[in-house]
Amino acid sequence: MAAPAPGGPGAAASAALDELSRNLTYGALGAGNGSLSGAWYRRNQAHPPAYILPFTSRKESLTFSNTENTSALVCLNEIHLFGVLLAILGNLVISISLNIQKYSHLQLAHQEHPRPYFKSVLWWGGIILMAVGETGNFAAYGFAPITLIAPLGCMSVTGSAIISVMFLKENLRASDLLGMTLAFAGTYLLVNFAPNITQDISARTVQYYFVGWQFMTYGILEILIFCILLYFHKRKGIKHIAILLTLVALLASLTVISVKAVSGMITFSVTDKMQLTYPIFYIMCIIMIASCVFQVKLLNQATKLYSTATVVPVNHTFFTISAIIAGIIFYQEFLGAAFLTIFIYLFGCFLSFLGVVLVTRNREKEHLPQSYIDFGHVPGKQMLDKIQPDSNGLSYGTLPDGSDSTKSPSGEKKEV
Repeated sequence: MAAPAPGGPGAAASAALDELSRNLTYGALGAGNGSLSGAWYRRNQAHPPAYILPFTSRKESLTFSNTENTSALVCLNEIHLFGVLLAILGNLVISISLNIQKYSHLQLAHQEHPRPYFKSVLWWGGIILMAVGETGNFAAYGFAPITLIAPLGCMSVTGSAIISVMFLKENLRASDLLGMTLAFAGTYLLVNFAPNITQDISARTVQYYFVGWQFMTYGILEILIFCILLYFHKRKGIKHIAILLTLVALLASLTVISVKAVSGMITFSVTDKMQLTYPIFYIMCIIMIASCVFQVKLLNQATKLYSTATVVPVNHTFFTISAIIAGIIFYQEFLGAAFLTIFIYLFGCFLSFLGVVLVTRNREKEHLPQSYIDFGHVPGKQMLDKIQPDSNGLSYGTLPDGSDSTKSPSGEKKEV
């Protein structure tokens, strides 16, 4: 094999490989000791080399022959498509699992002696399906950008509405149809106009992003905002839904960053070189688990204080916005994107948000109990057919006594 011509592409690649061997070896002596050494960092912070920042735009990444351009572009699209399909299937499986759990609760409620829900085989089947769906979402981040995967959470909400109509016989409203249409249209736009980049998420890449000034600035601002909101929530007792779900969204940004890092390093380990021996992998695992735990805790507080129909759309909107910002800042996923592309992508996100709001709007009000309790006919007792609830008391109405009278809220008996 002939030596590369001086000054040609081969010489540049050879020089890059030489620098890679010098600068990516921890513990070796010399000026380029490690990828985080001062000299290396100052030299490459403004213009990172291709091997440490391995993502490129559609035009910049394909600089070989036309045949190689076409095959690389097809490969890139296939990788993204695989991630999108994983995310959509994962969200649909989560929708099925939620409806199975809901069905198991309804079955237990109609039993004469209901068992605890965690003893129901059907409920555990829903939990297993949810774990499968979340695994699909987790794996999707290893094949596609955050800004492409995160907004697809709307498929879980719309899918759940469709499945509940088909299997739980819930009503299909006009707002449901409009919301599903908008969500599907938004999904189509954001999938087609999301950043068309591919990244090989290695441990070195994650380290480089982790110490970059963009993420450092973003992390400091996020910590300050989180502490201020937490102070008002804990010390001042302010439990507004916007504060609670903003805290959830701030944690979610760390979750999606760490999930993509962990998933990407696992994928890189399977397809190329082992990455699980680097400390950054376990640091990201800790961040992922801790942020998920505190997210669930805050989200449970929100669902106790507010209805699900209110929490779901607000949480989806806040989470998606937070995840998109995290992807843009940490992984620089919109680097070099055209303004029109960004605008259409954001418009697609807006349509999906609006669709989720329409699907969940006023859904819980349809399942409220009747405003009276029908006791039916009891032999030997003269009773009212329908007993209206006592708005001032703790129970639903009062049984009439033998004189065919009921008690008023003030305690006086009234003849019927």
